Amino acid sequence: MPAVLKIGTRGSKLALWQANWVKAALEKAHPDIMVELVVIKTKGDKIQDVPLAKVGGKGLFVKEIEEALLDGRIDLAVHSMKDMPGDIPNGLCIGPIPEREIPLDVLISGNGCKLADLENGASIGTSSLRRAAQLLHVRPDIRIIPLRGNLDTRLRKLDAGQMDAIVLAAAGVRRLGLEERVTEYLDPACMLPAVAQGALCLEIRESDPNTDRLVSVLNHPETRTVVLGERAFLHRLEGSCQVPVAGHGTLENGRFSIKGMVANLDGTVRLLASAAGRADRAREIGIELAEKLLARGAKRILQELTAGQTKQ
Repeated sequence: MPAVLKIGTRGSKLALWQANWVKAALEKAHPDIMVELVVIKTKGDKIQDVPLAKVGGKGLFVKEIEEALLDGRIDLAVHSMKDMPGDIPNGLCIGPIPEREIPLDVLISGNGCKLADLENGASIGTSSLRRAAQLLHVRPDIRIIPLRGNLDTRLRKLDAGQMDAIVLAAAGVRRLGLEERVTEYLDPACMLPAVAQGALCLEIRESDPNTDRLVSVLNHPETRTVVLGERAFLHRLEGSCQVPVAGHGTLENGRFSIKGMVANLDGTVRLLASAAGRADRAREIGIELAEKLLARGAKRILQELTAGQTKQ
């Protein structure tokens, strides 16, 4: 086993929090090793003035880190699981999955108003097509303001009055100790979370059993079951940041349940479906859910969105 384990991470405050959490947990479990962070800038970090959907969707925040993992500059990559594309590069795999943080989205408004109470025509900042479509579905009067940047940058723009409210992942807000800023935790009935939101991804080389053994102590079996079920759903839909897709799974008494959504960009069409079954069939159930939505019209929505983006 390596005397020094190198973790690749983005350099944002949240990414560093996540990587340092993994570092501390590994050092506690294995006092004989040293863990070092290697900060890597990704395409998503470099391009901040263009909406994610127009830059290339999923993979924007992981590709350069994966390249470092493949060529041996790092031993382990720590990502936000929701940033992971459905397909993993040859030679790499998702390792153990730690326990998930709350997967919900939160609304943070400048005047303390909840979503239902915001004034007619209020502006809400988000970089997510999934969030925008669901917001417009319940509040077609609001204006969506494209919002990129790290969590601090987004809060600063809200505080400067550039928009009336913003929507963020609860996990990042909680991890950085900013819960007092939350105006409202959005009910999944209104805002279904992104696939794997709140979970961390520990990505390793398939040919590196030593690192796999070291990080195995961080695995949370229930989280792994749910997240892999959600990702199977996303993979079947070929979902990305370029399409409004959401998926939220739960596990209770050995039974896996998952709700999924596909919407068009303006939220006028919002398709919902659910599926459930034994936990050991989580991946198959995720695929079954995707098939349900495709049969109910999601295939046409996804084709239209993809065709429209190709023309741009």
